Amino acid sequence: MRPFWLALLPLLAACNSTPSAVQEGTEARVTDKSAADTSQLPAPDTTRAAAASTQSDTLVSVQQTHAFSQPDYKPDVFRLVLRGPSVLEGAATFTITTAAGEVIFRETLSAAELEAPMVYEMKTATVTPAEREAFVRRRMNEFFRASSFSSPAVVASAPYPAGPDAPDRAAWDDLRKRTKSIRFTYLVGKEDRRSIAWSPLQKQVIHL
Repeated sequence: MRPFWLALLPLLAACNSTPSAVQEGTEARVTDKSAADTSQLPAPDTTRAAAASTQSDTLVSVQQTHAFSQPDYKPDVFRLVLRGPSVLEGAATFTITTAAGEVIFRETLSAAELEAPMVYEMKTATVTPAEREAFVRRRMNEFFRASSFSSPAVVASAPYPAGPDAPDRAAWDDLRKRTKSIRFTYLVGKEDRRSIAWSPLQKQVIHL
């Protein structure tokens, strides 16, 4: 008759192999689950990064509210925003936005156009980049000064400015009758002085 302990050897061998098999199976399932979770992750959101980079190049921003398109209602927002790699290499966007949020005027001015009038203030033959930058910033800060607005936009006795850049005659004559209309005047470059007004007849901003 075989000893009792010899009969137990097969059973002991089976018991010793079971934990190893279960452990390997568990590790395999965990690895598979991790791979599945990774594949279900959403794509990276680049929207916020793009928005941040769009605003990061804003160098100078000037804003002023003033009656313009609707003198008897709410004032419009006049805004000048300079963007670019530097103050002397940027471009400024001039916009007029109504109280309802509608942009009724947009124009782009280069930093060079803002800087150009500095030639009339120079006391030496040359100026430093820091002085040039300071002048551009001052020009922007004074862009919407009170003296740049006047009313009426066109006085009743003003003659029609004939020429290739003359405004629409009907819109001009209509503004001559509107005593509450408002004109905004600004300088581009050294001597290009421009005036604009809201034309109720054409429902848009026109150059005067």
